Amino acid sequence: QVQLVESGGGLVQAGGSLRLSCAASGIIFRINAMGWYRQAPGKQRELVAGITSGGRTNYANSVKGRFTISRDNTKNTVYLQMNSLKPEDTAVYYCNAGPKNSGSVFYEPGESWGQGTQVTVSS
Repeated sequence: QVQLVESGGGLVQAGGSLRLSCAASGIIFRINAMGWYRQAPGKQRELVAGITSGGRTNYANSVKGRFTISRDNTKNTVYLQMNSLKPEDTAVYYCNAGPKNSGSVFYEPGESWGQGTQVTVSS
């Protein structure tokens, strides 16, 4: 019954920006931490950014200073603003509900995933 619907992926040139959205249903959104993960071909799925129910955030070192995760509890939606995109950001990006965390440290994803949205950054 948990459904995560993503939007906002696409093709951009290096240096450009995209904003990903993930609309959640089937959960009490405001009490759940949320996360964005990505998986590039031949690589493990990795945490990009996480946000706790209280709004604390954490980011992968590779995106720190370029990406911003945020949430709107009135719309049950989590966002990922991606600026200064690089070709190495190319991946399928997945929304995740309920990632396990200690404070702002996210150490394991929750069981519910979105369908994934492709982000391609050309050089």
